[in-house]
Amino acid sequence: MTHKYIFKFVLLIFLMGYSQIHAQFDFFEPKTTVGGYGELHYNYKEQSGDISKTLDFHRFVIFFGHSFSEKWAFKSEVELEHNFVSSGEGELLLEQAFIDYHYTDYLGFQAGVLLVSAGITNEYHEPTNFLSVERPSYSKYIIPTTWFGSGAGIYGRVAGFEYKFKVLEGLNSDNFRLKNGIRDGRQNGFKADASSMMYNFSADYIDVYGLRAGGSVVYNNAVGDSTNAPFTMIELHAKYVKNGFYLVGEFGNISYENINLKNSMGYYFDFGYDFSNLLDLEWKIIPFLRFSDYNTAASTMKGGNEEKAYRHEEWMIGLAVMPIDGVTLKADYSENKIELNSAVAKFFNLGVGYSF
Repeated sequence: MTHKYIFKFVLLIFLMGYSQIHAQFDFFEPKTTVGGYGELHYNYKEQSGDISKTLDFHRFVIFFGHSFSEKWAFKSEVELEHNFVSSGEGELLLEQAFIDYHYTDYLGFQAGVLLVSAGITNEYHEPTNFLSVERPSYSKYIIPTTWFGSGAGIYGRVAGFEYKFKVLEGLNSDNFRLKNGIRDGRQNGFKADASSMMYNFSADYIDVYGLRAGGSVVYNNAVGDSTNAPFTMIELHAKYVKNGFYLVGEFGNISYENINLKNSMGYYFDFGYDFSNLLDLEWKIIPFLRFSDYNTAASTMKGGNEEKAYRHEEWMIGLAVMPIDGVTLKADYSENKIELNSAVAKFFNLGVGYSF
């Protein structure tokens, strides 16, 4: 009898231990995370004999997220631009704030304030993700980074491709400009007019390590108080970072209807190489070259000088140093020429950035 009771006792202890171990594997603990990024810039500009020098903490950003379960999460991004907000100077922006339901790898759902899935930089805009001190000019004037709005979407990964489809607030066509294209038309989620929604689809091939290549389409029958200007954006992009090479290329075209502005178009290429392996250094040392050509008024009804006044050709040389993955030190020099009068602006920039 004694052996029988000992056996039952040992079996009970084993089953209790097994159930606790098994429960630990099944148990999900809600988790809150905090991250962010920031950029300090020194900018020197020389144009037509005028010289300006500025020192600016350009962006201070906090990421805040919470995982409710293995499938449900909340994610957000709050940004302070130019260190101070007063009398129309500086900006405080809620660039992301959404609920995410990750059903499975091929299907998820998001709703809230979302980034438009267009180009490379708009969704991956931390300073550690691009080589220049400032974001590429293309990513300001063609794809107006950072571009976000209220809405909902689905996403997933299928056969090596990452896809996203979003329905977001539209743009205000009254604010489309020859100088800035669609940039000033963004509503940024502030009591946005929802009478005409914007549709955004993107697909990227990501099944090769170090490569992201794809494109996107954005369509909106944009409306304002006095205008109605449907537009379609089509863009292609590729980024390859592997074996020391840093290669980036983007091309975008925006076509408009019903207004004087007919097309905005641009592209740029980056070529960089990390010499840290060749020099046996722990720090990444990446000299780079960039060429850009963009025109927010590439085609207009009036044509002529109106189109030439906004065409920019820009070349840049620079150096990005990363002592660790989350910190970057940058310097670049560039010249930007306007087609109409061949006027050249010269820029020298220094930057410090971080991301965590």
